[in-house]
Amino acid sequence: MRRIFLSLGLAQPDEPVVASALAGGVSSGIYRVDLRSGSYCVKQALPRLKVTKEWLVPVERVFGEIGYLRTALRIVPGHVPRVLGEDEASKSFVMEFLGPQFRNWKSELLAGRIDPAVARQVGELLGRIHAATAHDAQLAKQFANDEHFMALRLDPYLVEAARVHPALAGRLLPLVERTANTRRVLVHGDVSPKNILAGPRGPVLLDAECAWFGDPAFDVAFCLNHFLLKAAHLPALAQPLLACFDAMQGAYFAQARWEAQEALAGRVASLLPGLTLARVDGKSPVEYLSEPARQAVRGLAIQLLKQEGLSLEAIAACWAREFKS
Repeated sequence: MRRIFLSLGLAQPDEPVVASALAGGVSSGIYRVDLRSGSYCVKQALPRLKVTKEWLVPVERVFGEIGYLRTALRIVPGHVPRVLGEDEASKSFVMEFLGPQFRNWKSELLAGRIDPAVARQVGELLGRIHAATAHDAQLAKQFANDEHFMALRLDPYLVEAARVHPALAGRLLPLVERTANTRRVLVHGDVSPKNILAGPRGPVLLDAECAWFGDPAFDVAFCLNHFLLKAAHLPALAQPLLACFDAMQGAYFAQARWEAQEALAGRVASLLPGLTLARVDGKSPVEYLSEPARQAVRGLAIQLLKQEGLSLEAIAACWAREFKS
């Protein structure tokens, strides 16, 4: 680690470089380094994720994350951290450290501080990135990370849910195939509130190690899913959480002009209950649901998976009925 800071000119030769581990995340080692020149964040990819089930992933994914952050910085400056340098040998990189004025959005939501305006900003931000990268042949080549996306997202989420629920494989596996073969935009792959900081000038996207040129529906469904899960966890706050659901997708679709919105919204809606089921029975279950809430989420996700022609409005209405305070 000392080598990379010296090579970047961020540390002096006589200066100790000491890293302090930061909490959060299951896929990487994340550290804070305080030097005379300032504070920095170092991220190093792990070959095995820190979850109960075995989950092995290629460490080369770190270079996809670096590429995503640099690409997004050109499109939405100030809404992703700046990459300051990388180290191929250790599969790590240095980025700017964002201080306490940046609040973790997951923590805010779970604490009951729910602001649909933030969700609207996230939807607009994601829409701008997708719109600016749509049908870009150069980015499609740079981010042809199909194997990484399968190992990080499709297999541990949807395929694993099909393993747990073989009777639903006929619903879940076609979602995997369709998503894997739809290539439209630069996809973040982990648009989750835990990877979003609410900052003074709007949201900041983190943790883009699942970056892939693929289906924009995945990013949208992945984020919308978290409002549903938190509504199940906090039914007294289901109404403002579902207002976030509406605000985010409304702002996003206002930017989506690269394909027919009806087709895109249909893919988001059909993918959403599969991802919901995956967050209780996949390799990365959410940690905050009680067992009764987990059972309710599972039952509703299965019910929705079996429906044809599902819409986002129907999903939100179903969730509101199930989890109203």
